[in-house]
Amino acid sequence: YDVVAFFAASTPVKGEEQFSHTWKNAVWLFSSMENRELFKNNPEKYAPQYGGYCAYGMSGGYKAPTVIETWKITDQKLYFNYSLKVQELWNKDIPGHIQKADGNWPKVRNQ
Repeated sequence: YDVVAFFAASTPVKGEEQFSHTWKNAVWLFSSMENRELFKNNPEKYAPQYGGYCAYGMSGGYKAPTVIETWKITDQKLYFNYSLKVQELWNKDIPGHIQKADGNWPKVRNQ
């Protein structure tokens, strides 16, 4: 999915091969050349937190996969969760979970 679209269109939008860009050893797909250029100029602004792993899981110190339906922008940062049920837990204390996840990410990132 086009990560810039979460910010610009407030919805998931499929990316296309013709608007791809490689960053941090991953190929990112965008829905337009404009979105690709926005990402290229400031990837940290648009890339999901914790490498796209579950934000709630990261607050517990572990990596877990995510589903697109759980996307949420908080303080201009993009977060995903394992499931909508897990997102309900995340939503109960977003600032507290972010603080824990931010502390855990440097330890878990390369595992």
